[in-house]
Amino acid sequence: MNSRGRSRCKRQSLLLLPLLLLLPGCNTEDHGTGEVHVVELPPLPETPQIDQDSAYAYVKAQVDFGPRVPGTAEHRACADWMVAKLKGYGATVIEQTGTVTAFNGQKLPLRNIIASWNPMAKERILLLAHYDTRPFADKDKERVNEPILGANDGGSGVGILLEIARHLSKKEHGPGIDLLFTDVEDFGEPSGAMGVGENSMDTWALGSQYFSKNPHVPGYTARFGILLDMCGASDARFYREAISMRYASTAVAKVWRTAAAIGYGDRFVQETKYFVGTDDHVAINERLRIPTADIIEFNEGTNAFHPSWHTHQDDMSVIDPGTLKAVGQTVMEVVWKER
Repeated sequence: MNSRGRSRCKRQSLLLLPLLLLLPGCNTEDHGTGEVHVVELPPLPETPQIDQDSAYAYVKAQVDFGPRVPGTAEHRACADWMVAKLKGYGATVIEQTGTVTAFNGQKLPLRNIIASWNPMAKERILLLAHYDTRPFADKDKERVNEPILGANDGGSGVGILLEIARHLSKKEHGPGIDLLFTDVEDFGEPSGAMGVGENSMDTWALGSQYFSKNPHVPGYTARFGILLDMCGASDARFYREAISMRYASTAVAKVWRTAAAIGYGDRFVQETKYFVGTDDHVAINERLRIPTADIIEFNEGTNAFHPSWHTHQDDMSVIDPGTLKAVGQTVMEVVWKER
């Protein structure tokens, strides 16, 4: 081949490079010769299937403890049960304890739970949900000063993560996985939606604030994060949440695209809504700089959260196994497809 032919071949190889990069299961190498070699990556293992009845049972088990208000026996018992489950699923578990101050000056014990699989892996994915419940029913008209069961607000996210945890010991590829169960998320000052009042913003999500200032591993970071909050109600639909879009639009796109690909596009709506004042993902995004997306229901009837939010109606009657399946399978698919 003459020099002109070699030059033309080299140009054609370079033109093909972007197309090769788009091929699934392929990588490319160029050893300085100008020739592109396609390296076939091993196929990813099949994504495990979420058992919706199992996820539902995990939610019910939490609710059966009663309200999980920080500092109560019910809260301690539920946390102990969670730790035992996670260890039984092969996790390395770290418990992060401390004391935080609530909006009313009350000192509260804090107990964050971090469960890790493949803890030595440098690349990581963070999944999180809060497990405490609201100490009063400030959105109810009756028994306002009594704590709520929090089946959806607290229980649903934890139930899904425990069902995912059941499969993680089988995951031998890709990044390590960390599940963060935050405490004292729901003890915020009563005001608008999730503490949208400017003065009350920092009184919410105290567990994730604590974690972001004191991560369980010095210099902790992750490729991305996914927060699950109020994601178990019947017919729940999940819009792209505005804070997530500000800090973690790529993570949001990954989750919503995956949901559509596996048949849950009707649940995960490709439209952005601003309806969350603050949540556990804010501190993770802002302090730890981990791009974290919030999967949280936007209810079209209330133009905010589910009607049971912060009321005594937030019990097992709200929870739909099909919703737990849709959210859990989407998150599982995202995690399993990361190399």
